[in-house]
Amino acid sequence: MTATPSVLTARALLLDMDGTLVNSDASVERIWRRWADRHGLDGDEVMKVVHGRQGYASMAMLLPGRPMEQNYAENARMLAEETADTEGVVAIPGAREFLASLAGLPHALVTSADVALSTARMAAAGLEQPAVRVTAESVGASKPDPEGFLKGAAELGVAPADCVVFEDSGAGIAAGRAAGMRVVGIGPRAGFHGPDVVVRDLTQVRVERMPSGMVRLHIAA
Repeated sequence: MTATPSVLTARALLLDMDGTLVNSDASVERIWRRWADRHGLDGDEVMKVVHGRQGYASMAMLLPGRPMEQNYAENARMLAEETADTEGVVAIPGAREFLASLAGLPHALVTSADVALSTARMAAAGLEQPAVRVTAESVGASKPDPEGFLKGAAELGVAPADCVVFEDSGAGIAAGRAAGMRVVGIGPRAGFHGPDVVVRDLTQVRVERMPSGMVRLHIAA
């Protein structure tokens, strides 16, 4: 990780959901540990892989050689399970205030969840969804591929270099980097993956609207 700046300036913000705006770890653990048991895999090792990726991409890593058609089919079932399981899904501290501070500013949700899952989790956490959303249905490749973040920037009409990504996972941080964007890492997982700056949660980020239309992010130490 580079030296922590106290201020970042951007034209648009691209926000991951799980681990960034919403703490869904309890649900993710329940679903994926059951999956690990079904396939005779070590749950702890599975949990090291699944954060930030679409399910089929995690399965491809964990079950190499299995036909992708099986991964896609099982991923669809897993998404339905995850959508139905919102017990313990809560907002990341500061997320509600952070999103409110972005009203009228260019920003987008860029998540590996599909529309149904992202809608369910944001609702369970009591958070408003951004107007611009890039979900699993919108992309052909999962994070760490940069496609989702590049699509988010394009939908907002902002150059990638003028975007700041908020992410918690290694796959997501790598995707933001590959898109040519600066990355604010959220939470304890993020610090291991080289974001530009790491914060405990969104209470450590303050948004300032500049007369030029730029966004100034004040990062607390």
